[in-house]
Amino acid sequence: MARDRSAEDYSGPLKRLLLAVLVVCLTGLFLIWRIDSPRVERFRAQVVDVVVPRMDWAMAPVTAAVRIFRDFESYRNIYDQNRELRRELRQMTAWKEAALQLEQENARLRDLNNVRLDPKLTYITGVVLADSGSPFRQSVLINVGSRDGIVDGWATMDGIGLVGRISGVGANTSRVILLTDATSRIPALIQPSGQRALVTGDNSSAPPIDFLENPDLVRPGDRIVTSGDGDVFPPGLLIGQVAQDPGGRLRVRLAADYERLEFLRVLRDHGSRRVSTPSGLILPEEPPSAPQAEAAPENAPSDQPVPEAVDG
Repeated sequence: MARDRSAEDYSGPLKRLLLAVLVVCLTGLFLIWRIDSPRVERFRAQVVDVVVPRMDWAMAPVTAAVRIFRDFESYRNIYDQNRELRRELRQMTAWKEAALQLEQENARLRDLNNVRLDPKLTYITGVVLADSGSPFRQSVLINVGSRDGIVDGWATMDGIGLVGRISGVGANTSRVILLTDATSRIPALIQPSGQRALVTGDNSSAPPIDFLENPDLVRPGDRIVTSGDGDVFPPGLLIGQVAQDPGGRLRVRLAADYERLEFLRVLRDHGSRRVSTPSGLILPEEPPSAPQAEAAPENAPSDQPVPEAVDG
């Protein structure tokens, strides 16, 4: 116990002595460093040359701390820039979506304005309001009707290709049966071979080609237009191109974009023949017979007055 007490008695004075020596050394170093003399300057230079290169290890924590602080500042700036860029990106995404919609709408309108049709055909453009969305019936609703002069059976186009026909007219709206509908039958002409066929809807995106006269003359890629047979549609309206499915059956790759039907052009076909009697669909009107035409001069003209009988 006495030995421990003696160690405690010497520890206090020893610490004070070391502190005093350290203060004297630092004071002397400060004074030497402040003396303006050539010899002292050379001494200081020698000390710096000896001590400073070997003090890299002591400056490493300070250098690392400075780098960490600078990196933290740069990371904070990057975070702020990233947040600003994300905000601008969200705004640009919204503007991009609006621009794409306007571009698609303008493309549709340009297509409607640039397609060359028969000058005898006039048209009215309507906006697609709704789609039936049924796998068993392919039709759309447009915002033109009887008040706009729409007649049942008129053809509709999207500006490039045939879409369907009017089937049901209301005062302000009309129903359009698409070419892909199972009830659709379109007489067609395949160019350049001149083969006539029937485009039959089957509720698929590529209707098959039926009743083809000579399939050997038809190749994939041939152009298909309406033939005008039966006065169903005006002749020369583009339907699409011939394609072949994996089973070898000829189908139609439609020219109209059925995925993006926004505007439809309804063709006013004022020159189409209208069927008034059931027999008029297959039998032509009979011209007046020759005997009746010759007997007409023998009869008295209808414009001459008939003499009145005189009572006797």
